[in-house]
Amino acid sequence: MNRFWERTFFIGTWISQGTSYLNPFAYAYMHRMHHMHTEQANDPHSPNHSSNIFKFMLSTYRYYSLVKNKEITLQNGVNKNIPRWIAFEKISESWVSRILWASVYILIYLLYAPNIYWFTMLPLHFFMSPIHGAIINWFSHKIGYRNFKQNNDSTNLFPIEILLGGEALHNNHHAKPWKANFASKWYEFDPSFFAMKILHSFRIIKLNQNSLNK
Repeated sequence: MNRFWERTFFIGTWISQGTSYLNPFAYAYMHRMHHMHTEQANDPHSPNHSSNIFKFMLSTYRYYSLVKNKEITLQNGVNKNIPRWIAFEKISESWVSRILWASVYILIYLLYAPNIYWFTMLPLHFFMSPIHGAIINWFSHKIGYRNFKQNNDSTNLFPIEILLGGEALHNNHHAKPWKANFASKWYEFDPSFFAMKILHSFRIIKLNQNSLNK
């Protein structure tokens, strides 16, 4: 996408993720490292390196923070073509921003929650991205089914992938990481792919031919 749309999506992601906004650069770099070193020593978020899901989430966050704060030496070429907006990061990732969004969520509950028990849902809103990441990167290497035999334990979680934007078709994604459409079998569905096709048709993003190949 061009620079205008790139920054539009930076802002849109911050608004939609709120308290759990993730740095796109750090997340993309970590994701590339995961594919390069899946379940090996250099994998930044392999479930095989942690005894439980909470230690896994903590170690993943530590690595993410090291990349975000430039406290780790990045591998040559891995960070190529990953967009970054330093000035916006200072706003979107500040504690002021996160407290502001948390206050907005609490206010919405105060105004519209039918009773006090609904407030138990607040942690889900506060930590949506970490929870999403834990489901994908922990359970999609632990349980589920496999369409492709690989040298890793990646799996697909059907039909949960529909609720997670298709990302839980993790085994398919590891087998063919260049594909924009994570679905492989006739019954699998990747809603994010159809969103990308719509954006492509309006020339907001450009899907290259390789990403559409089977």
